[in-house]
Amino acid sequence: MSYITISKIVMYAASMLIGTTGILFTLLNRRTDKQQNKIYLTMLIMLDLNCISEILAVCNNSRAAISHTAEILVKTGHFSYFLIHSSVPAIFLLYVFSVCGVNFNGKRKRYIALAFPEIIIELIVLLNPATNCMYYYDRNMTYHRNWGLMVVYVISGLYITMAIFMLLFSWRALNRKRRTAMLYFFILVIFGICLQLINYDIRSELLSEAIALLGVMVAIEIEDDRMDAGMGIYNRRAVTADMHTYLVSGKNLSLLCIKITNTEIIKRATGSDNSEALSRLVAEYLRSLVPRYYIYSTNPGTFMITVMGTDEQKVEWLAKTISERFEQPWRIGDNEIPLKVLIMSADVPKRIRSVSDALYMADSPVPNKLDKNILTGSDLDYLLRRAAVESAIARGLEQHNFEVFYQPTFYVEDNRLYGAEALIRLHDPEMGNLFPDEFIPIAEQIGLIDEVDEYVFREVCSFINSGFPEENGMECINVNLSVLQCMQPSFAEHIIEIAESFGIDKKMINFEITESIAASDYSILSRVVRILKRQGFRFSMDDYGTGYSNMQSIFRLDFDVVKIDKSILWSAEKGQMGQIILESSVRMIRQMRRKILVEGVETEHQLQMLRDLEVDYAQGYLYSKPISKSDLITLITERNNVADYNI
Repeated sequence: MSYITISKIVMYAASMLIGTTGILFTLLNRRTDKQQNKIYLTMLIMLDLNCISEILAVCNNSRAAISHTAEILVKTGHFSYFLIHSSVPAIFLLYVFSVCGVNFNGKRKRYIALAFPEIIIELIVLLNPATNCMYYYDRNMTYHRNWGLMVVYVISGLYITMAIFMLLFSWRALNRKRRTAMLYFFILVIFGICLQLINYDIRSELLSEAIALLGVMVAIEIEDDRMDAGMGIYNRRAVTADMHTYLVSGKNLSLLCIKITNTEIIKRATGSDNSEALSRLVAEYLRSLVPRYYIYSTNPGTFMITVMGTDEQKVEWLAKTISERFEQPWRIGDNEIPLKVLIMSADVPKRIRSVSDALYMADSPVPNKLDKNILTGSDLDYLLRRAAVESAIARGLEQHNFEVFYQPTFYVEDNRLYGAEALIRLHDPEMGNLFPDEFIPIAEQIGLIDEVDEYVFREVCSFINSGFPEENGMECINVNLSVLQCMQPSFAEHIIEIAESFGIDKKMINFEITESIAASDYSILSRVVRILKRQGFRFSMDDYGTGYSNMQSIFRLDFDVVKIDKSILWSAEKGQMGQIILESSVRMIRQMRRKILVEGVETEHQLQMLRDLEVDYAQGYLYSKPISKSDLITLITERNNVADYNI
């Protein structure tokens, strides 16, 4: 054999080795269930068959003029090569469609239109033995190209051009890794084709395709970064990327979110954290219902399933089937564990309009007091509301839409002004006025509570710094502390720094901590309270009597004032049992030598009850609702004017 012949065989063998490696890797890793995987595997098999055909032709080419058998083998090799290889551009176009998220289900006419040029190519190849329109051999069995081969190249170029346009059209739907892999494929393949077209002796086409397909395998087909290896399903990164592709490409589908709402029962039942075992168990069950490439694990105990198309009956059946399975216990080891589940179903892009909407459905807390465990349609309005509130909080911090209101507090004995409680309000230009009961828990969950609390504290410090509160007899202003804020390692030091930057008397600040917070972590809280009290700050226990009562916390955290919740006062007005609870609470707190403030005073009768019990301070609508700083100044000024007039 000549050197040129050997070099051709080596190039084809190298191409075949690369293709075979891709086939083995795909099969060993069981990446064959998606349409995309099947098309990729088909291209690798076609590549190897082409290499075998070309090796067969090259090895017998030198003997073809003198051996009838060698002549048949050469012709068979060339014919099979063109028959198979002419289909590669069309097959690759389908691969691009699959990667870009194009779905042709139920669109037979489009498939026929795309297949028509390929039919022409195959007819040219099949008829070539009779017409020699594509290639032919002279008497010496020397290969010659003909006009039909140019037609094949033109049509193949058309498919490649369509694939490039599809890539550009779906550019935003692909992540950078996939874009790079597809561009790499196009550039390398086009270079190899052009080089071989210019000089047929340079057999670069198959080698360039093999290397390009290897790059596609590394960047697209290997999905280790998208997989949860333990469960055999896709992870949060995958659902983020896939939802982006679906939304940009305009696909219609349904998104099911399965949230296990009582995972804490696992540790109580088994004595250890078997949440991973549970997740694997649930993932295995979900894989029995739908293919694995439609299932995602977004958080511990949370799964998402994509249902392609608009088949509402299929979605309803799937949600109901999963719900019924969770009515039965799940076996982990020797334990049978009853699990509660919440299933949410939303249409894309009708209700889920962005990737953040999809992730929000997975991450959002389960609403309280649900009377069903499958939520669809208007049941999910709370998600839209919550997402809007999140945006309003972020917008409020950026655009200064927050405002501090004040609810004054008074001495019960003579109605003298004692102080005020600072309460945050949010005036959003899109949602209107929002109250803390709604946006404070959300701010805590999205990590913005520190910014909100610091805004309130700075506003209060600024108000105190104006001199008005002290000049008008206010002894302190109460500021609420969130549990997350208190748990910050340098919280106390940061508070002291802010107060000193305003140059205020620290005794004018009274921090309020709820009972639930006070009982949660004494070691950290006691340090915070101890440091701040040494600096002169005061502390109150807020919402005493709301269900978290722990009298030890009053001693351990050294509260100055205990605020009795309004529910105790209102119960005392309604019946004897409530009155006993109120009297007992007041007596017990007084024996601990703490001051008492009662919230929710709305009538003169309630105020008289508190006077009879010798309560120190009161707060409620009888005196004033929460009002803006300017209204508070007006209220105090008017009260002072009336007092001066009476004197």
